[in-house]
Amino acid sequence: MIISSTTDYREAARRHLPPFLFHYIDGGAYAEQTMRRNMADLQDLALRQRVLKGVGQVDLSTRVFGEDFALPVALAPVGLTGMYARRGEVQAARAAASRGVPFTMSSVSVCPIEEVQPAIDRPMWFQLYVLKDRGFMQNALDRAWAAGVRTLVFTVDMPVPGARYRDRHSGMSGPHAAMRRMLQAVTHPGWAWDVGLMGRPHDLGNVSAYLGKAITLEDYVGWLGANFDPSIGWRDLEWIRESWKGSMVLKGILDADDARDAVRFGADGIVVSNHGGRQLDGVLSSARALPVIADAVKGELTLMADSGIRSGLDVVRMLALGADAVMLGRAFVYALAAGGALGGEAGVANLLDLVASEMRVAMTLTGARAIGEISRESLVSAGLVAP
Repeated sequence: MIISSTTDYREAARRHLPPFLFHYIDGGAYAEQTMRRNMADLQDLALRQRVLKGVGQVDLSTRVFGEDFALPVALAPVGLTGMYARRGEVQAARAAASRGVPFTMSSVSVCPIEEVQPAIDRPMWFQLYVLKDRGFMQNALDRAWAAGVRTLVFTVDMPVPGARYRDRHSGMSGPHAAMRRMLQAVTHPGWAWDVGLMGRPHDLGNVSAYLGKAITLEDYVGWLGANFDPSIGWRDLEWIRESWKGSMVLKGILDADDARDAVRFGADGIVVSNHGGRQLDGVLSSARALPVIADAVKGELTLMADSGIRSGLDVVRMLALGADAVMLGRAFVYALAAGGALGGEAGVANLLDLVASEMRVAMTLTGARAIGEISRESLVSAGLVAP
């Protein structure tokens, strides 16, 4: 298969992965309307082409939370990344570091903190949920700090798991799931050898390190369901804000009032996000929510966004809507999971190169020399539709 654009990686991943894994990363909640809107609303935004602006060399670099970024992108936290390529978190982190951007480790990763951080030459970011087991949270925070992590990403939009119907159809969950996954692996021998056999151990590395025993993927859904806490509130984050010495980012904000609360709470940043449409279907796309939130809190904290971003053009659109930087989730996992020479570390690195190339073209043709020059003036006004 020829990879000529960022979106080609989705088809490469579909061919390589057992269906239960492809649909786990590809799917959303309920009827998946919000997931589709994330992409459609973003791509419907028309860029304002300008000519003869003498742009010259385009500078993609920016600085976020005291870190220099080669481009305004971070890899988002994605659970079970290590199931999409052999020791996938390590490969994705290496690719991100090689391209000068951060990798964010999920607290429900396959590889533990202590395996990933030594593999890269810049501090990674770490993501955590607010869970009932506060002992696990404290253990994860202590281990992350000891490993050099200084940016903590709290996912706040998952007090309960979303209803992801595709997972039951595909075999990720539901009746006879283990048997169905085994049969699918047999029919995808490339993945079965590279990840299924050679990518072991397959467990929740950070959870296993805390509990002192392996928490296997068969326990994944059950462990999450037992530990999510639907009673969480701002008070549950206060002890972390008081003890964490680094930057604290709240991921999963869709409402301007919640963004203002995040400012009052003392967050260093927020991620405007609907969890890629994987939580509550029918809510606003991130592209629709972002301008209102930017009007409310821009300049008071670092404003990031994710959900629906598939290309360098989408990155420019999100920056024009008010984001300081973006997170890539599905896009990088598709590249990681492409298989063979197309995927893994090389796939993620190539994806980031394609994003950078597309950004340079878009910025040149919209008259922006640097990231700070991208604004709503970079969009055709008719493309800005209020929610």
